[in-house]
Amino acid sequence: MHQETSSADRLLLVNKPLGWTSFDVVNKLRYKLKIKKIGHAGTLDPLATGLLIICTGKMTKQIEKFMGLEKEYTGTLMLGQTTPSHDLETPVSETKETGHLTDELIYQAANQLTGTILQTPPVHSAIRIGGKRAYALARKGKELNLQPREVLIKDFTITAINLPAVQFKVVCSKGTYIRSLVRDFGDALGVGAHLSQLCRTRIGSYQLADALSPEQIQ
Repeated sequence: MHQETSSADRLLLVNKPLGWTSFDVVNKLRYKLKIKKIGHAGTLDPLATGLLIICTGKMTKQIEKFMGLEKEYTGTLMLGQTTPSHDLETPVSETKETGHLTDELIYQAANQLTGTILQTPPVHSAIRIGGKRAYALARKGKELNLQPREVLIKDFTITAINLPAVQFKVVCSKGTYIRSLVRDFGDALGVGAHLSQLCRTRIGSYQLADALSPEQIQ
């Protein structure tokens, strides 16, 4: 009995597939591994991939600690194309010309958004407002007034420019929304932007390279 309990107290590194919610991963593993006490340490949007920390048994008590760790992401944004959700969940609602943008302007915009900044979460997010998720209210057309919060963007590096696509790497604190960072980046350049691809590559010292797919874990 003791052996069963200890074997159920696990920290699992999962490579979340595209299109899955973080809750999909938890529910799939709960069912397949027959574990009642299981949770994740930090939500990834359905359209994001990459590292998801799953805790089972007594390890669930440490979820808050893991959620507070530094995060690293790589991704691609599209300049001159705005969507209501700031990613591909919703269709492009506005387009602007990007031909005038230089590499220098793009690097400057990234520098402006590096360090401690105030960031307003996207309305299409899992934040609770009056007990309901913001994204559920946004989909119903409700007007939401989300308050800005302080986050730390430790590193915002532009890794490739092929307009309108821009590839980047971000190292940031807990509570950072990469979609909001991309929105603010597009606004800083005056053309708007949306996130087209995102992968979480690191949480603290835990690396995506060490993660397994949900199928491999099962």
